[in-house]
Amino acid sequence: MIKLRKLTSLTLSAIMATVALTGCSSSSDDKGSTGDDSKGSVYYLNFKPESEDQWKKIAEDYEAETGVKVKVVTAASGTYEQTLKSEIVKKDAPTLFQINGPVGYEAWKEYTADLKDTKLYSDLLNQDMAIKDGEGVYGIPYVEEGYGIIYNNAIMEKYFTIDGAKAKSVDEINNFAKLKEVTEDMQSKKDQLGIDGVFASTSLTPGEDWRWQTHLANLPIYYEYKDKGITNADKIDFKYGENFKNIFDLYINNSTCEPTLLGSKTVSDSMAEFALGKAAMVQNGNWGWGQIADVEGNTVKAEDVKFMPIYTGVKGEEKQGICIGTENFFSINSKASDADQKASIAFVEWLFTSETGKDHVTNELGFIAPFSTFSKEETPQDPLAQEVLRYLGNTDLYNVDWNFVSFPSQTFKDNFGAALLQYSNGKMSWEDVQKLVVEQWAAEKEASK
Repeated sequence: MIKLRKLTSLTLSAIMATVALTGCSSSSDDKGSTGDDSKGSVYYLNFKPESEDQWKKIAEDYEAETGVKVKVVTAASGTYEQTLKSEIVKKDAPTLFQINGPVGYEAWKEYTADLKDTKLYSDLLNQDMAIKDGEGVYGIPYVEEGYGIIYNNAIMEKYFTIDGAKAKSVDEINNFAKLKEVTEDMQSKKDQLGIDGVFASTSLTPGEDWRWQTHLANLPIYYEYKDKGITNADKIDFKYGENFKNIFDLYINNSTCEPTLLGSKTVSDSMAEFALGKAAMVQNGNWGWGQIADVEGNTVKAEDVKFMPIYTGVKGEEKQGICIGTENFFSINSKASDADQKASIAFVEWLFTSETGKDHVTNELGFIAPFSTFSKEETPQDPLAQEVLRYLGNTDLYNVDWNFVSFPSQTFKDNFGAALLQYSNGKMSWEDVQKLVVEQWAAEKEASK
C-alpha cells in the first residue's frame, strides 16, 4: 500500500479545527431506514474546473452501472465558496461537496453529516487527516497533492551545456541564490535556448491568481508558523514577506511577458506556454499534468517534466522539498434527504473501492489516493504524480505543509492577489503590499469569530 506521510501538527491542527467544516445534523443520527426505498440521487459540486470532464465521465459510468443519477456541477475558477453558498440553499442542493480547513469548518458545519461509520473513513490510511469534531468525522480527505516549480528537463539540459552556464545539473539548484543565478542567466540566453522566457506568465487575472495569493503565500506562512511553533494565528508578522518577494520578482522579471501584462493572463495561458516549450519553468501542482498533456501542439515529453522546490532564500532550504498536503475533504450535505445522503456516500465509496472507480481515480483524475483500498501499483503514472511520490519517499528532505488551509478568508486571498497585480504594474510598493497582508489577515480573522 502507499505509505503516505502524516501531515505535520500544523496541518493536523488545522484539520481538527476544520472539523467544523462539516457540522453534524439530525440526519446523521438516523442512519437506519427512514422508510424511503428510493435509490436517491447525487449532486456533486466540483471544485476544480480542470477536472470537470473527468468527473462527468465518472458520473456517466456510475449511473450506467447502478442506475443512480449523478449530477456534476463545476464552479468557475476562484468562485467555489460563492457558488456553494448559492447552491446549498436551493431545493436541489449539492449532496456532496468539498470543504477546506478551519475556515471551511466555520462556514459549513451546519451542512455536514457525520461520516465516522462509513467505509470511506475506515479505509483512510491516516485517520488523523480527517476533519473531526469530538467523536464525529465531518470531512474525509480524498487526495494527497503536491506543488512546486515544474521544469522542462530538456531545456534545462540544453542550458547546462552552454559555455559559462551557472550550473551543470539541476542537482546544483538547491537554494534561492543558485536558482536566481541560473534563471537570470537563462533569461539572458533565451534566444539561444529557443524560449520566450524562463518562467511561464504569472496569471494575475482575478480568479486566476490562486497560485500566488494561496500556494506561493503558503511558504512564508509555513516558516512563520514553524518559527513560532503554532498551527494558526489571529495575527501574523509576515516575517518572511521579503522571501515571498524574492521568488515573485524572479517569476515576473524572467518571464514570457512583461510584468505589466500579467493582469490579462490565466492559468491556462501559463500552462500552454510551458506545454509548447515557450517557457522552461512554471509554478503549479501535479494536477497540472493534464493541462500540459492536453495542449494541442504540446512539445514537452512526459519524461522531461519534473518538480523542484520553490526556493525563497530561507536558511536551511537546501533540505526543503515541495509543498505536499491536501485541501480537499469530501462532506455530505446533512440537510439532504436520507436517501440522497446514502446515495452520495455509496457513490464516493464506489469511486475509491471498485475497480472501475479506482481506475478513474488513478488514471483519469490522477489522484494519489490516501486509502488502503489502493495497491502500490494503483498510483498515477503521470510524471508529476510520480514526482510527488518521489518527494514523499525522500527522507533526506522536509516537505512544506499546506498551511493555507488556515488563511482567514477568500476575501483576504482576493485582496492579496489584487495587491500583487498592483505591485506588478508598478502602482503599489512592496511595503504597502506587506502592510495590506498583515492588516487584512487580522481583520478577516476577527470578522470570522
